[in-house]
Amino acid sequence: MKTLNQFHFKNKKVLIRVDFNVPLNDAFKITDDSRIRAVKPTLIKILEDGGSCILMSHLGRPKAKEEEFSLRHIVDKVSDIIGVKVKFVTDCVGPKAEEAATKLRPGEIILLENLRFHKEEEAGDKNFAKQLANLGDFYVNDAFGTAHRAHASTTIIADYFPKDKCFGLLLEKEIVSINKVLIENKKPVTAIIGGAKVSSKITIIENILETIDHLIIGGGMAFTFIKALGGNIGSSLVEDDKLPLALHILEQAKKKNVTVHLPVDAVIADSFSETANTKEQSIDTIPDGWMGLDTGQKTNAIFAGVIRESKTILWNGPVGVFEMKPFSHGTISMGIAIAEATKHGCFSLVGGGDSVAAVKQFGLEKKMSYVSTGGGAMLEMLEGKSLPGIEAILK
Repeated sequence: MKTLNQFHFKNKKVLIRVDFNVPLNDAFKITDDSRIRAVKPTLIKILEDGGSCILMSHLGRPKAKEEEFSLRHIVDKVSDIIGVKVKFVTDCVGPKAEEAATKLRPGEIILLENLRFHKEEEAGDKNFAKQLANLGDFYVNDAFGTAHRAHASTTIIADYFPKDKCFGLLLEKEIVSINKVLIENKKPVTAIIGGAKVSSKITIIENILETIDHLIIGGGMAFTFIKALGGNIGSSLVEDDKLPLALHILEQAKKKNVTVHLPVDAVIADSFSETANTKEQSIDTIPDGWMGLDTGQKTNAIFAGVIRESKTILWNGPVGVFEMKPFSHGTISMGIAIAEATKHGCFSLVGGGDSVAAVKQFGLEKKMSYVSTGGGAMLEMLEGKSLPGIEAILK
């Protein structure tokens, strides 16, 4: 694996694909800057070597050159976080970009305008990738969040740097962390899979059954399993067409000696609302008109016990509707249990948008071994797929 620390960047102009697709409020202020902070070590290493940085990123899904998606809104924040004044360039290819790159001196950073202002970026256009490549001497991919896209700046550009390319420190961490779960794992390995639907997680579950010892299933998807096993789930979320699939997963897990842990009780409500009437109920005897929106206390204790004995943990998906306070206790309990296991030497990887949002919301982010920055990319790696942005550096 070609990694940043294998190279020295003195007098090199380094093109770095970063993921600055950060959330902005109505005043164009960043509401979560963790993706910017995550690439700081890569930039500092290059600058301290005596190199310079040309940053490339997208922001949002613009249909044309729309001001609301301009990276100019984030340039001051990037400067503050990195500790170096970042110069903004109003295009990513063409005369302005070429002039800025030519004038770039060691120790300096420029941020190019939104790559997706050019439709050629998402099309994986070779000519567009070549124009980007001509701006620098070396290519670094540090954008895990887009590594599953075969775009010009994430994949095609690497062809123009047959030897002068590598993973950034963030992308290296992502790969190493996922490999710690899938390949170099310490037993027992526990996967916690939550979220709304079985259908969105089926490929992950099938791929990791070879690796894990315990599978904890929570969230809305649990009710499909409970109904498949003959339980009454009231008005809870269910995928009726996936009932046979749920039974198939349980059968496959049994064949592979994987212990599946389903909730035994739930916090149920008479409407999907923070002000609904609630009570705890055995998960397979939920009355009509009531729905399960969180795991109950017995379940939380059982899950925590499994987590306590684990040496490797993957957490993808909350176990309840944690955004509403009455239904957040199961996810909080899960997070605290994982944090405690991590403190005692367990390796814990958290990934997927909702799980990451939960650990941040409840102040548990720093108590996990690693919190992934790439939702879709991480899911595809867990599904066993090869990611174009990673393959492009390896070849």
